[in-house]
Amino acid sequence: MGTKPISMIDLFAGCGGMTSGFMAAKGFKPVMSVEFDLHAAATYAANFGESHTRYADIATIPDEDIPQADLIIGGPPCQGFSNLGSRNVNDPRNKLWKEYIRFVRHATPKVFVIENVDRFFSSSEFALLQAEAQPGGLLEGYELTSGFLLAADFGVPQRRKRTIVIGSRVGRIPLPTPTHARTGTLDALPEWHTTRDVLSGLPETPETTELPASSVEFFGEDIPGIFKSSDLHIGRNPTAMSLKRYRHIPPGGGRFNLPDYLLSRCWREKKTGTTDVMGRMRWDMPSLTIRTEFFKPEKGQYLHPQWEKEDEGHSVDRPITHWEAARLQSFPDDFQWCGTKLQVAKQIGNAVPPMLAEAIAHHLKPYVRGTSNRTRKSSPCRLCH
Repeated sequence: MGTKPISMIDLFAGCGGMTSGFMAAKGFKPVMSVEFDLHAAATYAANFGESHTRYADIATIPDEDIPQADLIIGGPPCQGFSNLGSRNVNDPRNKLWKEYIRFVRHATPKVFVIENVDRFFSSSEFALLQAEAQPGGLLEGYELTSGFLLAADFGVPQRRKRTIVIGSRVGRIPLPTPTHARTGTLDALPEWHTTRDVLSGLPETPETTELPASSVEFFGEDIPGIFKSSDLHIGRNPTAMSLKRYRHIPPGGGRFNLPDYLLSRCWREKKTGTTDVMGRMRWDMPSLTIRTEFFKPEKGQYLHPQWEKEDEGHSVDRPITHWEAARLQSFPDDFQWCGTKLQVAKQIGNAVPPMLAEAIAHHLKPYVRGTSNRTRKSSPCRLCH
């Protein structure tokens, strides 16, 4: 008789990046997922099944529909905390963590995990979350551990820094320790994965700018899809001016490498900041954070890393494709996608990198099952609180 799977609820599940990582770690069984965006919910359902997937506003799910579960995972929407957002403390999206708490109270998991942007750690909402774990609070009985994890430290070819909160009613659980380290460090760990590890070998010139014409039904709605990862290797049609700009940007460079005649007025007038705009990746480093508009170089460091001086070789003068972005997020190539180009890009950029989620899953499994060695002293993370 095998070990009973760990039952799991994924809230604000998006396309399923977090569930993908936990399923890769083996021993987990999703019993409910909740996602408000139709196309993201369809992508989740295409990969993990429609029967347990709730396409709904989390606030509309009644208490009696919440199943018991060993574990709850999820990342409440972060736009109100994001460095790119308005950082409006009254943004209603910031309050959705309270719906997460409602699920915790009714599902009574042994452990829960919240993932969010790094700025969440210093937000007033985070302080309120911590207060709920005090005596008399809604999370009384749960011990919280929180801090920052860098995705590159866990095998993701991307320098994506996130806030992780682990709540436990089975004893304090430290944050997982890194499995990878930057090249040249003294840690006896495998080196960070790089853009070369996941982008080399893919066709340098995409054959199309469009997704295949196909549709599938989920939740009674017709949705574009289902698309294979290779279907996402789609290009754009940049202007002649854009191509000239791309050609001037070396690896690690950006808008400051452009000659004056190629600068837009706003760049010419803004002499500091936004250093990653119109940036080119480096082959032998992880990428910077992959956001939802990775197909627009004017939004960040999203140019393909291949570059050589004009008289020495060739350059790939284009932004990364959706498939390349998915690989940089550590999605497996057998992952399936639903939605338009813009919707799939949003799903990729908003996702928890599956390899980061997988590392968290491996770390949590013995605590949830009660098999961890509690006499072993864990090395505390210097960023844990």
